[in-house]
Amino acid sequence: MPKFLLKRWHGYHVMALLSVSVLFTGILTYYQWQWGLLGLMSIGVVLFLIIRARKHFVEELADYISTLTYRVNKAGEAAVTKLPIGILLYNENRYVQWINPYLTKLIDKDVVGGSITVFTEDLLKQVNDEKKRFIISINDQNYRVFHEPDERLLYFLNVTEEQAFKELFEKEKTVIAHIYLDNYDEVTQGMDDQVRSKLLTHVTDTLNRWSKEYDVFIRRTASDRFIAVFNEQALAALEENRFTVLDEIRDRTGKEKVSLTLSIGIGSRETSLRELGTLAQSSLDLALGRGGDQVAIKEKTGKGRFYGGRSSAMEKRTRVRARVISHAIRDFINESDKVFIMGHKNPDMDSIGAAIGMLKIAETNGKDGFIILDPDEVNQSVHKLLGEIQEHDDLWAQFITPEEANEEATDDTLLIVVDTHKPSLVQEPKLLEKMDRTIVIDHHRRGEDFINDAVLVYMEPYASSTAELVTELLEYQPSHPNLDVLEATALLAGIIVDTKSFAIRTGSRTFDAASYLRSKGADTTLVQKLLKEDLDQYVKRSKLVEQAHIYTGGMAIATGYAGEAYGQVLIAQAADTLLTMNDIVASFVISRIDDGRVSISARSLGEVNVQVIMESMNGGGHLTNAATQVDGMTIEEVEETLKTKIDEYFKGGQTT
Repeated sequence: MPKFLLKRWHGYHVMALLSVSVLFTGILTYYQWQWGLLGLMSIGVVLFLIIRARKHFVEELADYISTLTYRVNKAGEAAVTKLPIGILLYNENRYVQWINPYLTKLIDKDVVGGSITVFTEDLLKQVNDEKKRFIISINDQNYRVFHEPDERLLYFLNVTEEQAFKELFEKEKTVIAHIYLDNYDEVTQGMDDQVRSKLLTHVTDTLNRWSKEYDVFIRRTASDRFIAVFNEQALAALEENRFTVLDEIRDRTGKEKVSLTLSIGIGSRETSLRELGTLAQSSLDLALGRGGDQVAIKEKTGKGRFYGGRSSAMEKRTRVRARVISHAIRDFINESDKVFIMGHKNPDMDSIGAAIGMLKIAETNGKDGFIILDPDEVNQSVHKLLGEIQEHDDLWAQFITPEEANEEATDDTLLIVVDTHKPSLVQEPKLLEKMDRTIVIDHHRRGEDFINDAVLVYMEPYASSTAELVTELLEYQPSHPNLDVLEATALLAGIIVDTKSFAIRTGSRTFDAASYLRSKGADTTLVQKLLKEDLDQYVKRSKLVEQAHIYTGGMAIATGYAGEAYGQVLIAQAADTLLTMNDIVASFVISRIDDGRVSISARSLGEVNVQVIMESMNGGGHLTNAATQVDGMTIEEVEETLKTKIDEYFKGGQTT
């Protein structure tokens, strides 16, 4: 405690004693005035001393305050001139008015009176945006800048080491990958042990070289599975190199007359090893659901990234799986009070046909089934099919609107989604949240947007259509459903449309399904009737095809007229037509559609994965059949973006 404060503390006690003394003297004077006079004299002396002490106290206090103020000002000057923090004052024109010595040494030239851009152009932008806190780089050093816009004041704090440690921490984060040989079982089935061992040796050698090159720890967990552990720095290098290990495995095994493909699921940007493992497995499931021969990278937050996926998916589904799924669906139906079936918005032949097939399975198992259809969102291509259905009162009575479905749904209702796995594309998204049990049946390659918590998922990207999958499920129902002519025809029409009359994506199982439907009375003449088009539509499509030009490498691009809207079906048909021309390996038709957006329909013969290109523009689909819709851009802008994505694809770019 300072001396003057200590004296002041003692002064309070003196005043208290003085007060008591005055009181005592007054009493004494009353009884003995001589002693009272002596007491008054004593009090006077004490009072004099108190006044003198107070004066001395005030003088000491003033001296202390003066000394403290001097020290504070001196410390402030030292802070401004000697602390390793830059300080800058600027005027309303963004010119430097004053900088402290720290900044003077940093910039090593006279900047007072000049623009603040002398430090960096980015500084002016951040100041104009009135950002309160940001990082800039000056002379290869990183500075965190604290901005006081009202005072036009900037503080510069060197955070180079902090940024370096942060970058190092990010680079050293653990990454886990699951590696799977997509078609190992199918390829090696019946193969001689020596040949199988040689084939696996090629794979192992390639993976070991790859792991050494990128500092990856890899171990085999099964004959067709590996697990790999590395860090974010290695992952960045792998992404920059576009995971060429996929091509190396395919090419090296191809020399043995057997082509193996690889799928890799990667989990990153998590500190928990358990979470990383879960993300890696989820990524692998996603890669396989998209057809395999690719890499899927997932983070807990953020969009997934994909590489590869350029080869046609090898058919690997089995009839055993179809039978198991069929029996499982029967069990779920038997546990339900009724069954709701819905496809995607703007349903096509495949969606309607598959829905009718699932409706038949529900009926066969003694349950009421209903197909959800929004009459305001009906694809032009299915109008004739719906016209035929309306003539069959019993079948048409089982079509309900989304509003009716929401009213009639109960806790025991089973929901079956066909021909899509994306929640955003179903006929009635609200039902997905309302239903406790949902089954997904689809033939599209799996995307990130997926129906969560489905009790059963039957996704086969190797199938030609969902109608083909549903036909097989019908075959394996124990009660052997009896299809009528229209039901069988609707399923066959779905297969024919999706395979372009058995020209693309057609496997042996596709013909087996068509044969089964034909045996049940499917009318091919009725199919042709349902698929007929108007002359006006044909002429309009021809004019659209006429606008086509070859961009590069057999990639045909056609654009619609700026002021004219085209139907989605017509655009798709134009893309199909272009694909039949000589020297065209992939076709893209760009046009504005009825809702004002710009749509792209993409088709290929399998040499080019149009799904990859469309996914890079927020679309999706199949390797040979994909599409996207774009908001807020002109047809010309969309065409330029498409050309950029095509160039990236041929350079080996990221798929999404």
